[in-house]
Amino acid sequence: MCNENQTDVKEFLLLGFPSLYNIKYYLFSLVLFLYISIINVNVLFIILVKISAQLKLPMYFFLQNLALADIFLTTNVIPKMLQIVFWDVVSIPFFECMAQFYFHSVAGIVECFLLSVMSYDRYLAICFPLHYFVIMDFKFQLQLAICSWFLAFLVMIFEMFFIWDLQFCGFNTIDFFFCDFAPLLELSSSDITTVVLEDFIFSIPVIISPFIFIIVTYVFIIITILKMASLSGKKKAFSTCTSHLTVVCICFGSIIAIYVSPSGKKTFSMNKIFSLLYTVVTPLLNPIIYSLKNQEIRKTIRKRLNQLRQILRND
Repeated sequence: MCNENQTDVKEFLLLGFPSLYNIKYYLFSLVLFLYISIINVNVLFIILVKISAQLKLPMYFFLQNLALADIFLTTNVIPKMLQIVFWDVVSIPFFECMAQFYFHSVAGIVECFLLSVMSYDRYLAICFPLHYFVIMDFKFQLQLAICSWFLAFLVMIFEMFFIWDLQFCGFNTIDFFFCDFAPLLELSSSDITTVVLEDFIFSIPVIISPFIFIIVTYVFIIITILKMASLSGKKKAFSTCTSHLTVVCICFGSIIAIYVSPSGKKTFSMNKIFSLLYTVVTPLLNPIIYSLKNQEIRKTIRKRLNQLRQILRND
């Protein structure tokens, strides 16, 4: 409980980017452009996979879910960030702040689970090609996707019990652009030792274990590829994995830098940079990376563009 000279915090003030106030209109325009691009690119990617017969494969089903998680992640953060950039300081009610933190964390956990599921998909496709479609049927795909979302929501419910017990008294200014774990701990007047320990323990099944699982599956994948006699077969197998590995490095690199590495070695400025990379840049890059590096997607895009040109010419 807060002492008699302090009151319970009912709302927080988000400062955003104080050092960039002089260029806030340029920053607002850039963030708005990136947000619109993220929504458009990911929605188009989901629609493209949905309407294209060539993309009715398990990997693309999981990519649809990843695109949905990216939309969920950015829509939870960027609209409020735009308000902060435009108005310099924005207040956010306590319960809305907690909800933003919860849904932001859920989206991040879903991405970790989906990326590990996708590595398992590549493992089956390359190491057990004859059994791939028998094992990875649509029912199993749906189960893996539903489990990824359900477990993410469930895990964060348990973590929120610890966050909810924190006391926030008097000072309510957060030098960040959304309600995240480290800024909330910095502001809390409670003993945060238990919460920090609990958060690290929770990071083992949701961040560290999926990352280790991905590494192990790719060790087996690389061993299998190296045993292939055909050079063209090796190139084709590697090409199906490069886009996934690129996204894994960007996504897990950002998450580990923000949430797993010791907080004492990072400043809030560094945290803002990593969080911006994870929240704004990664959701835009994910579908672009898969589109540029995947031959089937490139062929499908060219086919749809040719169909569109044909329709426009006929009109």
